[in-house]
Amino acid sequence: MLGLNTSSRRTNRGEAEKPFWISFSDLMTALMVLFLVAMAVALLSVTQGLRDIKAKEEDRARSVESCMVDVQDATKAFPGVLIREHSIDFGSLATFANNSSELSVGQQEFLRGFVPRVLNVATQPICKSWLKRIVVEGFASQDGTYLHNLDLSTKRSERVLCALLDTNAKDGIDDTHRRLIQNLFLVGGYSSNSIRPTPDESRRIELKLEFYDLKDPKEPDPQPIPLDQTTSCPI
Repeated sequence: MLGLNTSSRRTNRGEAEKPFWISFSDLMTALMVLFLVAMAVALLSVTQGLRDIKAKEEDRARSVESCMVDVQDATKAFPGVLIREHSIDFGSLATFANNSSELSVGQQEFLRGFVPRVLNVATQPICKSWLKRIVVEGFASQDGTYLHNLDLSTKRSERVLCALLDTNAKDGIDDTHRRLIQNLFLVGGYSSNSIRPTPDESRRIELKLEFYDLKDPKEPDPQPIPLDQTTSCPI
């Protein structure tokens, strides 16, 4: 009798433990499934995020390329002007004499005729949405000291703005374009960087279009700047 009772108690205990181990196994399986689902959702989210970034990068690249194509088209009426990536190279149309920042009358008239065409392109929606600024880059030859040439190249850039904003010129730029120049243009001096084969070719100015990157925060629209009514260049 004792033997029978003992066997019965062991059997009942084993059967009572079975549901516990089955439930624990099911729980682990469920947790594993949940983990895999969570990983799949996270992976899908990351993948979609990368696709969105790539799509935005491609959209930016297409817009910038289209903008530069339009700028290229605008230069066709001005033989000698070249587009190098995002820069407008005027070649011999806007070079300077040695140790000088003076532009000839013809060069000034050329700039006042050319720049408004670039501004017309810059204000088109496909270009305006990404265009950050237009830098007037001045360059110098290797003659002279570094600091002297840095100052000289900056003055050459400033001289371009003087020519563009000259209200006394017979072919002066209209107020709408002058406002755009004051808001968009930035002066830069680059001393003897980007030396050309000859000193004469190195003494030049270029326009560089700078575009926003995806990670760059868009700058707020500038406050209206009163138009400068000064008729003489201060440099």
